[in-house]
Amino acid sequence: MSVMSSVMRGARRLVHADPVLLSSFLSTPRSSAPLFTCQPSRKLATKQVKGQKKEQKSKTVKPKVDKQEVEIRQRMTAEELARAMNKDFGKTKILREKQSAVIVPTLNKGFLRVSDHVLLALLNTAVDVDALQPDSQLEERLIKEVVTRSGMKFKWAKMSTSRERENQDAHRRPPADPASLVPRPPVVTIMGHVDHGKTTLLDSLRKSQIVSTEAGGITQHIGAFLVQLPTGEKITFLDTPGHAAFSSMRARGASATDIVILVVAADDGVMNQTVESIQHARRAEVPLIVAVNKCDKPQADPQRVKQELLAHDVVCEEFGGDIQAIHISALKGNNLLALVEATVALAEVLELKADPSGLVEGLIIESRTVKGKGPVTTTIIQRGTLKRGCVLVAGKSWAKVRFLFDENGRVVTEAGPSSAVEVVGWKELPSAGEVILEVESERVKEVVEWRQYEEEQQKLQEEQSIIELKQKQHLDEYRKEREELSLLNWRQRKSALYKANKIKFSMRPSERTQRDKLMLPLIIKGDVDGSVEAILNILDSYDAQEQCQLELVHFGIGEVSENDINLAETFAGSVYGFNVGAHKSIQQLAQKKGIPLHLHSVIYKLIDQLKVELSSKLPPVIMQNTVGEATVLTVFDVSMGKKKVMVAGCRVKKGHLDRRHKFKLIRGQETIWEGCLAALKHHKDDVQTVRTGMECGLSADSNVEFITGDVIVCVEEQKAPQVTSWNPGF
Repeated sequence: MSVMSSVMRGARRLVHADPVLLSSFLSTPRSSAPLFTCQPSRKLATKQVKGQKKEQKSKTVKPKVDKQEVEIRQRMTAEELARAMNKDFGKTKILREKQSAVIVPTLNKGFLRVSDHVLLALLNTAVDVDALQPDSQLEERLIKEVVTRSGMKFKWAKMSTSRERENQDAHRRPPADPASLVPRPPVVTIMGHVDHGKTTLLDSLRKSQIVSTEAGGITQHIGAFLVQLPTGEKITFLDTPGHAAFSSMRARGASATDIVILVVAADDGVMNQTVESIQHARRAEVPLIVAVNKCDKPQADPQRVKQELLAHDVVCEEFGGDIQAIHISALKGNNLLALVEATVALAEVLELKADPSGLVEGLIIESRTVKGKGPVTTTIIQRGTLKRGCVLVAGKSWAKVRFLFDENGRVVTEAGPSSAVEVVGWKELPSAGEVILEVESERVKEVVEWRQYEEEQQKLQEEQSIIELKQKQHLDEYRKEREELSLLNWRQRKSALYKANKIKFSMRPSERTQRDKLMLPLIIKGDVDGSVEAILNILDSYDAQEQCQLELVHFGIGEVSENDINLAETFAGSVYGFNVGAHKSIQQLAQKKGIPLHLHSVIYKLIDQLKVELSSKLPPVIMQNTVGEATVLTVFDVSMGKKKVMVAGCRVKKGHLDRRHKFKLIRGQETIWEGCLAALKHHKDDVQTVRTGMECGLSADSNVEFITGDVIVCVEEQKAPQVTSWNPGF
């Protein structure tokens, strides 16, 4: 009834309308595509009578017309839809006649905008056209119907943020007033190759024994210490690992320092990590002081070390450069005072100052979890004074400082610029290398939420780009496949598709989901964030995926827990712990469930264990060892029933021939045949082996043509364990 009444109202209005306007309104549109198309019906088509000639069909092919693509979205208005379709034909005027609106096109200005095209497309639908306004929102089905009736195709518009979220992040303060700056102690990083005496040097300066506490006698953590010299000056030292695995720790130490002391052993010279340390210092634009260590050894050659440094643009003062080179012996304490004086002099030239007031700024050197304290960070204060009760933000973690400890574990009340302290009170463990900023307590939640939101948006963008790339690749492959099949008829096309997917069609769905490649899932646990970071960087260099895939399931800080064992059981993986322990009950649980649990305190031993486990996953390699050789002297045929078999008469030259092994037929430099023997005889007797100097007759298990002078080699196949090709570089 509603449709009928709408039609009647429209008819009455057409009668009362102006004939000129009416004719212009109902005139045929000039567009090549009709607004409304009706598919021809086949119901009234008559069946062809036998003997009746078929009408010649016109062979003219209509050119393919690319349909216009319209971007649509939900809750579009009539005017927005018209603008998206490029069908805005002009203005409309609303005439009031008997309290009902009539829409008439006109070119006058100042009237409401509603597209005539949208109105025409919505005729003969359930929409009340009289009540339609330019800002009227259309339902999704009506939007699609208008586009389809107009001979176009629609696509959904990409999601866009209608409103941008206000940036609530915390930032560093602007540079302080020079009048408020006060001198601060320098931050000095000791860098160099492994086992060149960096930690021993720091022990001599601090009068401590740090090196004795490190597993394997090498530094595997980054440490921060405040040293007060006999002259009264204070220096904050950062000790970085020299092993190749801890490159990220060295980079972090260089970025947080004022001066770098490059330790080079006089008996060893410039090594790989020495060059890497120079690059880190140059990238951070930090001045260098070269400490030539182990000068007390008989084979020491400090002059050779300084000449080797020239190749890396490190020019010492005696060669006309501006870099100081001090000859020392960290073990015996020789000439350490000269090194300290050179460091203090360089710090005075740099005029290091900082603002001790205002909000705190700093850098996390290391982070770990300690029993009884929770998450703990080793921090270098760069600006302001850190006290108990301060609210800090680092990355997506925040803390209200409960305790501050110095490098000796003593509680301190405050820490000024260049101080190295342990901060307790973090809600979650932040990552090493994060910048610490002090914020007001009421803002901390906003800052953390904003950073989490930023990370989510970045992750969404990355995932969206990956999805679009995959879709493009899939579409290109599909188009390429269709182009190849376009010239075939339907039978040939079906046959080609079947052959292309024959393997996939023959497999069961359950078999398709099974993994064909070997895989080793890993769970990594470490004592501090820097150790885990170093292990992950090593795993990033894994390049033997074609042999066995390495999949990192989970990594974290702290001791191995029951959840780690359960996770390893779920993924059929292994658990590796570095400088962490596992309770006896956890070890028993892992043994009961058959989960490999490897705990190491030296990083290169952990990597060696991982390489052994990767190699154990690989299938064995078949090795062929030559057992004996024989020369073909003559060839003759032997009748075996109705079949003639070619027999080679041979003499064994080396070793022996064993019928149980495999044989090769070599002609010149080419292998003609490889397989087993059908028979091996000495005179007329079947034998198992024939030794050197003996003659024999042999026949192959397949049709092989022997020629006089051929060489027959007997090989024994043995299985040898395969070793992974991955080389982490140390």
